[in-house]
Amino acid sequence: MSRIAVVPGSFDPVTLGHLDVIERAARIFEELHVVVVHNPAKTTLLGPEERIALIEESVAEAGIGGRIRVTDWGSGLLVDYCRQVGAEVLVKGVRSQLDVSYETPMAIVNRDLASVETVFLLPNPAHSHVSSSLVRQVAALGGDISPYVPPAVARHLA
Repeated sequence: MSRIAVVPGSFDPVTLGHLDVIERAARIFEELHVVVVHNPAKTTLLGPEERIALIEESVAEAGIGGRIRVTDWGSGLLVDYCRQVGAEVLVKGVRSQLDVSYETPMAIVNRDLASVETVFLLPNPAHSHVSSSLVRQVAALGGDISPYVPPAVARHLA
C-alpha cells in the first residue's frame, strides 16, 4: 500500500466528520494530502482559500499529527493530482449506503484510469448524520453549528 494518500472533498465547510476521517487517515499513511476539489455544479459558501485556511487551522487546533498538506485541485481529474504527488490511495468517508453507492463507480473508474485504490472509512457514529450542506443550512437560518464543526469554522461563520 502507498504511504501517500489523498482525502478529497468540497469541505464547504469542513465538519467534525471530515476532521475525524483526516485524523484517522493521518495515522494510517505517512503523508496525507487533503484536497479541496472544485465541483462546477455546486454553489459554494466559502472560497477555496477560505476552505484551505479553515482546514489547516482545524487540523492544527485538533493536534492532528502526521505530514498533512492542504491544497486545492481545480482542473483535471483527481487521479491526475494523485499521479503528480505519487499517491496510490484515495480516502473517502462514507456515512451511509447512499454514499457507498455514489462513491463506488468513481472508485472503480479511478482504479481503471490510474491504478488508484479507494479506501472507505466509516464515520464516528456521533458525526454520521452531519454533512456540509446541513451545516450550511443551519448556519443560514441562524442556528448553532458548533456541535458539528471544528471551533475555527464556528468562529469564522459566526
